[in-house]
Amino acid sequence: MKKLLLLALVIPFAATAQTDEKADSAFIKSISDNIFISRSSYYNLYDLTKHVGGRLAGSPQMVKAEQWGYNAMKAAGADNVVLQECMVPHWVRGGKDLASVSYASNGQTVTVPVNVFAIGNSVGTGAKGVEAQVMRVNNFDELEKRKNEVKGKIVFYNVPFEDEFIQTFRAYGKNVVYRGIGASRAAKYGAVAVMVRSMTNAMDNNPHTGALRYLDSLPKIPAVAVGVRDVEKLDTLFDNGVNLKAQLFTWGQFLPDTTGHNVIGELKGSTYPDQIITVGGHLDSWDVNEGAHDDGTGCVQTIEILRAFKALGYQPKHTIRFVLFANEENGGRGGEKYAEEAKAKNEQHIFALESDAGGFTPRGFGFTVKPESWAKLNAWKHLFEPYGGSTFTDGGDGADIDPLRAQFKTPVAGLNPDNQRYFDVHHAVTDVFEAVSIREMKLGAINMAALLYLVDKYGL
Repeated sequence: MKKLLLLALVIPFAATAQTDEKADSAFIKSISDNIFISRSSYYNLYDLTKHVGGRLAGSPQMVKAEQWGYNAMKAAGADNVVLQECMVPHWVRGGKDLASVSYASNGQTVTVPVNVFAIGNSVGTGAKGVEAQVMRVNNFDELEKRKNEVKGKIVFYNVPFEDEFIQTFRAYGKNVVYRGIGASRAAKYGAVAVMVRSMTNAMDNNPHTGALRYLDSLPKIPAVAVGVRDVEKLDTLFDNGVNLKAQLFTWGQFLPDTTGHNVIGELKGSTYPDQIITVGGHLDSWDVNEGAHDDGTGCVQTIEILRAFKALGYQPKHTIRFVLFANEENGGRGGEKYAEEAKAKNEQHIFALESDAGGFTPRGFGFTVKPESWAKLNAWKHLFEPYGGSTFTDGGDGADIDPLRAQFKTPVAGLNPDNQRYFDVHHAVTDVFEAVSIREMKLGAINMAALLYLVDKYGL
């Protein structure tokens, strides 16, 4: 009798679990079908990249992009859309960046143009330019050892990406410090400018811009990123013992901070409306490209998930916020403002997801969650296998949702697409609409939507 009773209790439970799994698999397939068939993401990305273009914080294109985001959220069916005001920095490039190197050969001066972009947030040289002898260093340790040679020179940081790193973000994370604080480290010893090898694996000659941060106590000096093929030319000359002079002309400057906005769309939760799940990407980009992969695709995926949920009649249990963050590239003000306002309102944030690693084929997600959450995550992995996103790794979020994690200990995750090609286009002129496979971008949105659905249904 006890065995029969136990069996009676077990069978309904097993049947329910199986039914839920079938229902989950079926709903995720409906998300996939809807997103693959729809052309909305194609048109949204085209509009953002071709009709708005590069949209650096503070620029007129930033304002245009915010209006684009507002309208796109409305069209996707958000219950409400708001523009959350935040002050953003306003750095302008100011003109065409130019550089050349010169050296003596057979009694004549040879001048060779060098392809450069001023690094974001850097000061300009002005019309007089900067001309000085170039000193090559391969790392900060070498800079320290040769610090007495630096005064009055242009320091050239030649630190290549480690090709043996399978995950390209490892190389970026290791080397981006030279772009970030290399100018201040060199200025400490009297350098007049810096040239930095571009942060890329690509073997082309496109310089890759990005942001630097001056250390307050040190002089601010101009900084440029150099195309890799021109880096090779410089290396050949240095290796042959040639003394090089460089001439730089850049025009960057900061204007007063101005008003930007996070664009926030919502689907109101039916059961726990005060508990919030956030998903988003950043709306700003650098000024030298269309910001397609960084982070147009993340923004479009965010809007596409909203559209698909509405199209399928999905009513979330928790409130889901779809956020296009302001000013990730050179300040992080949007993410900070979002978390700051959430704290001021005493909001409950139960999960946040970000897409800011390009629109390439999804491989999975990186999670920063409590250890006890992993049993649930691992139980979901097979649901992602048909869509390529079943590799779940420990550690991951995004620059815009990290303030939420820091403020509330919110569980967070970042979409991990295949990263082999990301740094070919990252912050370079090649980050354009044509570099994006719309199908790969859609597949990323499908995986993100599946994760949001499961977290909303079962919690984390």
